[in-house]
Amino acid sequence: MTKLALSDEILLKIQQPARYIGNEVNMVKKDPEGKIRVVFGFPDVYEIGMSHIGMQILCHMLNQREDAYCERVFSPWPDLHQIMKEQKIPLFALETQDPIRDFDFFLITLQYEMAYPNILQMLDLAGIPFRSKDRTDADPIVVGGGPCTYNPEPVADFFDIVYIGEGETVYDQLLDLYKTHRESGAYDRRTFLHEAAKIPGLYVPSLYEVTYHEDGTVASFEPVQNDIPRKIQRQVVSDMRAAVYPDRPVVPYIKITQDRVVLEIQRGCIRGCRFCQAGMIYRPLRERDLQFLKERAAQMLNSTGHEEISLSSLSSSDYTHLEELLNFLIDHFKEKHVNISLPSLRIDNFSLNIMGKVQDIKKSSLTFAPEAGSQRLRDVINKGLTEEDILHGAGLAFDGGWQKVKLYFMLGQPTETVEDMQAIGELAEKIAERYYEIPKDQRNGKCQITVSTSFFVPKPFTPFQWYPMCTKEDFLDRAHVVNGTIKSQLNKKSIKYNWHEADVTIIEGILARGDRRLADVLIRVYEKGGIFAAWSDFYDDSMWQEAFAECGTDVNFYTVRQRGEDEIFPWDFIDAGVTKAFLWKEWQRALRGEVTPNCRERCAGCGAMKYRGGVCYENQD
Repeated sequence: MTKLALSDEILLKIQQPARYIGNEVNMVKKDPEGKIRVVFGFPDVYEIGMSHIGMQILCHMLNQREDAYCERVFSPWPDLHQIMKEQKIPLFALETQDPIRDFDFFLITLQYEMAYPNILQMLDLAGIPFRSKDRTDADPIVVGGGPCTYNPEPVADFFDIVYIGEGETVYDQLLDLYKTHRESGAYDRRTFLHEAAKIPGLYVPSLYEVTYHEDGTVASFEPVQNDIPRKIQRQVVSDMRAAVYPDRPVVPYIKITQDRVVLEIQRGCIRGCRFCQAGMIYRPLRERDLQFLKERAAQMLNSTGHEEISLSSLSSSDYTHLEELLNFLIDHFKEKHVNISLPSLRIDNFSLNIMGKVQDIKKSSLTFAPEAGSQRLRDVINKGLTEEDILHGAGLAFDGGWQKVKLYFMLGQPTETVEDMQAIGELAEKIAERYYEIPKDQRNGKCQITVSTSFFVPKPFTPFQWYPMCTKEDFLDRAHVVNGTIKSQLNKKSIKYNWHEADVTIIEGILARGDRRLADVLIRVYEKGGIFAAWSDFYDDSMWQEAFAECGTDVNFYTVRQRGEDEIFPWDFIDAGVTKAFLWKEWQRALRGEVTPNCRERCAGCGAMKYRGGVCYENQD
């Protein structure tokens, strides 16, 4: 076994030492000698990162190369972080336990904005300078990827390369280019990055210059050299039938957040919800081949020993072969008692027969996301759900034996009124009333409805990217309206209400639409100890407010300010497929409360047809 980077004495002191020892079931073992060494970093704790299917896909893909070895690293928990700082223990990869500085590439995924301070934690513990401009040829090439790269500017200074798009597309080109430069015997970091910037989808922040108007908005964004692109083209897997997928996922020794086999059945979404960034940036919807999914499901369940499989997508109900896939899984794994998890089902497509087959109704609850309480606001956000759909779906569930329902909403969305807020509690009451219409002797105990509200953050590449956010106080006032409405309902004892932290939402909003001037703020936050900010136990708002004040940052500039149609956004240099003209058109339709049909009903001309695949071409010969 590989010698561990941490001593037995340290491992006995810290929580969950299995986070750091590697050697899990199905871990890939290679001789690193002579190979391009890549480490995939997830800037959060092991249990969160190991639940991320994107990491499993990318590591599997890169490890298929004979000339490369891709390992993993996660953010050390605060207890180990302190020990590593005090004892000067460098951040290390799980597989070989080697220091990260020994690697050629350090890939860091950007899944959510509140993990940004943990990027700096990983760089700091690895002994890599925070800013790309301060690194030398001896440092790994630091690459960012993931959904937050659709506005990478707040963290742009920290990355040598930002990968815009889906990871299966151009990493091979990047590694081939690196291999050529290394084998030439005259490797130079700056020359390599200049050449890498010519590969489609790769953004090298140091080769672009931003200027600002006196009011703080972006005046220009230009490459500093003429032979690299002005626009970075998002890279897309047009045909998911040929896309790689792991057959032997790594199985941790400890329980992780998603402790099951995850099978991605499709990518993208047809629905066009105007608040949803994922629904825009992953267009067009592309389905995986049914036979491939059957084979891969069997391989993954057999190679892991897991007793649960989750069918992953943004809207599982829209997968055209869902019932056939489910029937296959039920028939083939009935004797092994494999549980099937179906997240992201739409309440209007609810199938009682399917759900009755795949869930133990005595143990599970059903989750629905109306997102808004009133029909008016659901039309504004283009949710495409009527109250009749919701009540009918909940009724089918209750008639089938369920009595627990979770409802998710967002507060602070465009045009929201007090009546819209109150409608959340009123809708929960109507659902409870539907349950109590069932004769008492046929119910499974009391109805349990959990209402959860998050606070709305406008995201890049959505129609709501022009919208001003609420203030912290305004968010809390809205939550109190909902709480008061729920407490006034007849069936209030059957309804529980939870709401998200407002101060965290404000920070997320700043980082979501921020620019390069926020890099100094993030460094200050990290230096104050602000790691694991996505965790309520560790989030400290005072650290952020102090950092903003010390850097002279006007928080309102990034949150409550109204954006105009012609403003240049920090992310406008990215071509994500959906055009800015389409997003503006959808913003205007939202303000008028007009619904846009989904992609299978009618093409809205968003721009994603340029990728020549998926739902855009389903009905063409």
